[in-house]
Amino acid sequence: MESSDVLTLISQIEQRQTMDLDLLSKFIKSVATRNIDINYVEQWLKAVHSNGISVNETTILTKGMMESGSIIAWEDNSLVVDKHSTGGVGDKMSLMLAPALAACGLKVPMLAGRGLGHTGGTIDKLESINGFNCSLNPQQMQDQVAAIGCCIAAQNAAIAPADGLLYAVRDVTNTIDSIPLITASIISKKAAEGLGSLVLDVKCGQGAFMQSFGDAEALAKSMVGAAQGLGIKTIAQITQMDYPIGRYVGNSLEILGSIEVLNGQGSRDTRELVVLQGAALLVLSGTASDEFAGQVMMNNVLDNGKALAKFKQMCLAQGVSQSDVELLVRQPTKLLGKSKQVTSVHSPSQGYVSAITSMTLAEIARNHGAGRFAMEDTIIPEIGFEIIVERGQAINQGETWIKFHHNVDLTAQEQQSLADCITISSKPNKPKPRLIEIIR
Repeated sequence: MESSDVLTLISQIEQRQTMDLDLLSKFIKSVATRNIDINYVEQWLKAVHSNGISVNETTILTKGMMESGSIIAWEDNSLVVDKHSTGGVGDKMSLMLAPALAACGLKVPMLAGRGLGHTGGTIDKLESINGFNCSLNPQQMQDQVAAIGCCIAAQNAAIAPADGLLYAVRDVTNTIDSIPLITASIISKKAAEGLGSLVLDVKCGQGAFMQSFGDAEALAKSMVGAAQGLGIKTIAQITQMDYPIGRYVGNSLEILGSIEVLNGQGSRDTRELVVLQGAALLVLSGTASDEFAGQVMMNNVLDNGKALAKFKQMCLAQGVSQSDVELLVRQPTKLLGKSKQVTSVHSPSQGYVSAITSMTLAEIARNHGAGRFAMEDTIIPEIGFEIIVERGQAINQGETWIKFHHNVDLTAQEQQSLADCITISSKPNKPKPRLIEIIR
């Protein structure tokens, strides 16, 4: 692409004019083929970050990024669905949602990512299961979904390759938090799955990337607009991320928590979010008549073992041995790695659990290897937290409220941070529902 063309685009953005859409498409193709000077890519990203672009331009950008690589084509995509979460502390919904939706008759070709920053990645969690292969190409994804109804695969270079370069450059130019760029990055990959329906879980709160409701709402509206502009039935659920989700935080520990829910047990908080997201997709796809009917379907497959059976099929199809799958669903603690140490933290007073600082837990776990500071960092799957209490629960002074699974001794600062991370109130408090708002 000629440098003059890129400079024209940059000038149009800076002057708040509509970009020449033909030049924009040409720019995206040049990014995908790496046939462009990286300095111009940086300038273009900074212009978008500083000035923003319109919904229509965001949709065109997203479409171009989607079309830069492979697109999974289905004869009928009305039952092809997926969800995306902006990430949180203990956010493990995909592990249960994909097999549960498959058990309800939907097709789920789920592309997922690795963790970066304080949030855990679905792929890292699955790779804590011995033998689980997340490296599926688009054809393998389509074949597996046709055979058993679901797969969870790592994002790869075949899907939206333009995003690979743009994301890498965004990381080094401090343009990660641009809403149009976030939108195009996420929706281009989801659209390449050939989806008919999509649910977006946009986290909001002190444990989320979007901490204010205003920022979460703006991102939700942008992503819904782009996805709907590409013909995908889409809603966004803005949900609370001011308290860890469920009982477990950490890669293999979140597998353990997911197995409990798939066995019809486990964290009520975790299950409610899985059912909320699944019911919405069942309605969007026309499989359920309304939210209540969708919730009944989701609860049924979690209770009658059908979701667990699909999870087992998915594990077998993606490389886990039959013996390991059986051990995983019956006695997961015997298969999943164990930490060298477990430290219990005790309540400083008597009362009711009012708050737990999610970000503190995430940062300590990340420091011990549960998360990454750079993409090349190696995850230590057994590191994480087991949260013994629920919000609003009565607790006595000296009672254990959390256990930290770790391999290296805690520093004095970390011990103090954990001690300070729980808030105990003198009066009972009713927990707020996770769902804040739905963007349609």
